[in-house]
Amino acid sequence: MQLAALFVRLTRKPDMSDITVFTARRIHTMSASQPHAEAVAVRDGLILEAGTLDSLKPWTDRYGATVDERFKDKTIFPGFVDPHLHPSLGAVLLPSYFITAMEWSLPDRKVPATKGRDGYLQALKEGFEKEGASRDVFVTWGYHQLWHGDLTKADLNAVSKDHPIVVWHRSFHELILNDAAIAHIGVDQEVMERHPQINAEIGRFSETGAKVVMAGLKDFLFNPARFLEGLQSLLQVIHLGGHTTVADMAYGIFDFEQEWMAFNAMINRDEVPLRVLMVPKGLPEDGAKESPADAVKVIDGLADRSNDKLFFDRRVKFFTDGAIFSELMQMEEPGYIDGHEGEWLMVPELFEERVRAFWTAGYRIHVHCTGNLGHELAIDVLEKLQREHPRLDPCYTIEHFGVSTEEQVQRLKQFGGRVSANPYYVHELGEAYWVKSIGFERASQMVRLGTLMRENVPFALHSDFTMAPAEPLKNAWVAVNRLSESGKVLAPEEKIPVHQAMKAITIDAARIIGLENSIGSIRSGKKADFTVLDDDPYEVAPETIKDITVHATVFEGRVFEVIKE
Repeated sequence: MQLAALFVRLTRKPDMSDITVFTARRIHTMSASQPHAEAVAVRDGLILEAGTLDSLKPWTDRYGATVDERFKDKTIFPGFVDPHLHPSLGAVLLPSYFITAMEWSLPDRKVPATKGRDGYLQALKEGFEKEGASRDVFVTWGYHQLWHGDLTKADLNAVSKDHPIVVWHRSFHELILNDAAIAHIGVDQEVMERHPQINAEIGRFSETGAKVVMAGLKDFLFNPARFLEGLQSLLQVIHLGGHTTVADMAYGIFDFEQEWMAFNAMINRDEVPLRVLMVPKGLPEDGAKESPADAVKVIDGLADRSNDKLFFDRRVKFFTDGAIFSELMQMEEPGYIDGHEGEWLMVPELFEERVRAFWTAGYRIHVHCTGNLGHELAIDVLEKLQREHPRLDPCYTIEHFGVSTEEQVQRLKQFGGRVSANPYYVHELGEAYWVKSIGFERASQMVRLGTLMRENVPFALHSDFTMAPAEPLKNAWVAVNRLSESGKVLAPEEKIPVHQAMKAITIDAARIIGLENSIGSIRSGKKADFTVLDDDPYEVAPETIKDITVHATVFEGRVFEVIKE
C-alpha cells in the first residue's frame, strides 16, 4: 500500500482567511475552565475558540465561516498524545512474523493468541514455512517464556539448520538465534562465551548482548525497502490509535543518521497527520566512549535539524534496569520467587555521571525504570541533583513505572519528579507475574496510578509500542479498570477515574513532554488537533472504553479519515 493511500484527506489546506467551525455531539476540551463545547472554530491550523455556534459569532459574523457538521453525532477530544513510543522499533518489528501470547490487531493482519511451548513451536514452524524462504533472515517477535516455555537455539535449529532464524523476545531486550543466524551476524564464539549477557550454549542474547545481534543485523534490519515498509505500517498503526503527536523516547536507539533519514523521508510529508518530538538516548555511542561533556555536545548538535514534524526540545533519555517483559527489572528484597537476579542497563555510577552532565546543562531527563530497585536508583540521583543544583522546572520523568513502592511515589513528589506510565503491564503481566515471578502484592500493584493521583504527582499514559498496543483508549481502559488477562481486578485502590485517564492521554501527556502550551486541550491559540470518536468514554460502561472506535483525526485543522481494512 502506498503512503498516500493510508490517509484520506477530506478537506483542503485552509488559507489564512478561511474559518472552519466543527460541530459535534460533545467536545471534551480537557480544559477545567470550559470542560465542554458544541463547536470549535479553526483557522490556519490553529483554534480560534471553542464554545457554541452562538458564542463564536464575533468571529463568524466578521469573517464568515464554513460550518462542518460531519461530526455532529460524534465525540471530539484533543488529539491523542503518546509521550513514549519508538518509531524505529516499530519499523523494525512490524515486518516480522508475530507469534504472541495475546491477540494483536494490526492494520494488515490479526494475530491470534498462542499459548504453551508446543503451540509456540508449531506456530514458529508454520510461520517459517509460510515466510522463511522469502526473507534473508526469518525474524519473529512475541516470544515470552512464561507463556511459551523455555526456548533455545536447538529448538530453532530443528525448524531450520541452514536458514537464519531470529526470535525477538516480547521485551525487545532479548533475542534467541539458531546457528545459521549466529553465523550470519559473524559474532566470534570466544566473544560470546566471555560476554556476561550472552548465553552461547542456548543462543540467548540479552540487554547489552542483544546489541551485538542488532549490530550484526543492521544491514538487514535497515534495508531501505524493509525499514520503510515497517515505518509505513507504523504510521498507519499510530493513526488508527487516534494520535496526532508522539514522542520518540530514545531516538538513535539503532542509529542516529539512518533513523533520521528514514523519518524525514516518511514523516515530514504533507499527507502525514503526525508530529514527533525527538528525545535522543543519552549515550550516543555504545560503551560510553565519549566523555560526559562530549555526549552533551553530540546531543546539542541534533537540534539543528528540527522541522515542523520532527523536532527536539532539550530532552534526553537514560536507562536504569532491565526490561520488565524479560523479568530483568532490578528488584529490592525479597526479589524474585525463583531467586534469579535482574540486570542494570547502565551501571549506577555511569548512570549518575551521565545524568548529572545533562542536568547541569539544562536538559530535561527521562529515565527508563521497571523494578523498585531501578526506581530507587533513579530517585536517589534525582535527590542528589536537586540538592547540588536545584531546579524548579519539570525536569525529571520516570518512564514505565513498573514495580514501585508508595514511599518512592512520595519521594518523587518531594523532589519534583513526574511519571510516564505503561498501564498495559497490569493487563498482560499482572496475573502471570503474581503466580510465577514476584508474587501477588507487588504484581497486582504494578503501575500504581491511584497512588500517583492521591499524592498529586503528575503522570501520563504511554504505549512504548510494541510493549503495548499503540491504542490510547486501551491504555485508558486498563488504567480505569485494572483488569488482568483473565478478567480479575488487580489492586482496585490503584484504579483512576475516567476523566483522569482521558487527561493522561491528552493534556497531561502533552505536559509530560513539555508541549502543553500548544497541544493537549481545545482552547484558543492551540494547534487544531482533534481525535474524533464514535462514542463518549464518559458515557459508556468503563469496561467497554477500549472498544470505542476512532472515527477520524484532525491535524492542524485538516481532517484525516481513519481507514479500517
